[in-house]
Amino acid sequence: MTLPPDPDFWAGKRVLLTGHTGFKGSWAGLWLKKMGAHVGGYALPPVSEPSLHSLLYADECPHGQFGDIRDDETLTAIMRKTEPEIILHMAAQPLVRESYATPADTFDVNVMGTIRLLEAARAAHSVKAILVVTTDKVYRNDESGRHFQESDRLGGHDPYSGSKAACEIAVATWRSAYLNERGIRIATARGGNVIGGGDFSTDRLVPDIVRAALSGTRLNIRSPLATRPWQHVLDCLNGYFLFAEALYRGESDVEALNFGPSPAERPIAVRDVAHAIQVAMGLDLQWDDVSLLGQPREMQTLGLDPALAGKSLAWRAQLTQEQAIEWTARWYDGWRRGEPAHQLTLDQIDAFTKGR
Repeated sequence: MTLPPDPDFWAGKRVLLTGHTGFKGSWAGLWLKKMGAHVGGYALPPVSEPSLHSLLYADECPHGQFGDIRDDETLTAIMRKTEPEIILHMAAQPLVRESYATPADTFDVNVMGTIRLLEAARAAHSVKAILVVTTDKVYRNDESGRHFQESDRLGGHDPYSGSKAACEIAVATWRSAYLNERGIRIATARGGNVIGGGDFSTDRLVPDIVRAALSGTRLNIRSPLATRPWQHVLDCLNGYFLFAEALYRGESDVEALNFGPSPAERPIAVRDVAHAIQVAMGLDLQWDDVSLLGQPREMQTLGLDPALAGKSLAWRAQLTQEQAIEWTARWYDGWRRGEPAHQLTLDQIDAFTKGR
């Protein structure tokens, strides 16, 4: 069984969490604060309504601040204000379809935004470890269905994937050119498709299901036969936190790690995830396949091999894909029935860390 993050390690640590207003960032901020970390958040205001960030707290991060990751002056100021020991960089333009509409902006945010953060970090004397979150889509996908390893070639068919692959190269450059000599350990984390309660983003499967259920409209599904490495947000964040701990302690020299379900698990298609979520929430939604309605191309198969994370961190996903779907549905079902999002989220963090 994978161990959870070490609360004794995180207690009192000064952490800068970029993207703290996003779906994963909101879960990460609450979990870190629960372990006693001093979390400084930096991100744009939430773009969805509702948003998990607004449901959990107005802004519990003591030095939480809204701002653009490309703003050099504000980045420098937030570094001085928070004096972070660890930086978890999650701020990004994260949507494939949005990247087709705004390719230059996507590259600017995901590549230059990361570079500007690293420049601010190397000017700060407090920083000891940086974990940059990229994506499972950084690999040049030949649609063979095989599970990608960290040594595989990077690439990207769509602007989002290409921008994240370019971000990986930028991190490697700053590591060798600047950060190694400063004693700052930096690595990238490539997470699979993350699901969990509280995601209200546009163009994502689970939020689309919830919105359709709440509005009583039919559900539109793109690429219903596409398969992805589905995992619960807590499994993914557990990997990030363990990786950051190892970097800080100097116990890992691995430069990138995949986090996703075991390749031994059968691939689950988009339509099957949609069906399972609906059944778990007691819904009977009808859906339409909109794959051919002028949609930009998305890869049909994608899988990750997380063996290196298992070898270097003793990490593996605690929840199967089916369990991740069930936990996700349970959160949304509780929320739509009036249970507080803050308590739902804390209860799942507690259950995860206790192995229930």
